[in-house]
Amino acid sequence: HVQLLESGGGLVQAGGSLRLSCAASGSIFRIKTMGWFRQAPGKQRELVATVTRSGSTNYADSVKGRFTISGDSGKKTTYLQMNSLKPEDTAVYYCNTEVTETNTRDGTYWGQGTQVTVSS
Repeated sequence: HVQLLESGGGLVQAGGSLRLSCAASGSIFRIKTMGWFRQAPGKQRELVATVTRSGSTNYADSVKGRFTISGDSGKKTTYLQMNSLKPEDTAVYYCNTEVTETNTRDGTYWGQGTQVTVSS
């Protein structure tokens, strides 16, 4: 089994910055991707950003130029630096990882979520 531990959420004024962290642990043989999704009240969960083991990144159009995702495969950790935050960024942010486990099976796991609130 794989666990994801998130940290770094909170309350910030519009224009401010926050940095989210996510550490993976457990029966991981290889991390394939790590990423962040978010879900605002009354809305579906949506992709924010992902990073692959090779370092390739993908961003939602709404966060391009403001958010930066990075990953450390050795530490099994990913970070999301969020700058120029807007009230519409308010949501619960979930860490996600796709891994090959030590039993050779592939799995997808989610963190418990961390609240990000941006006040206007």
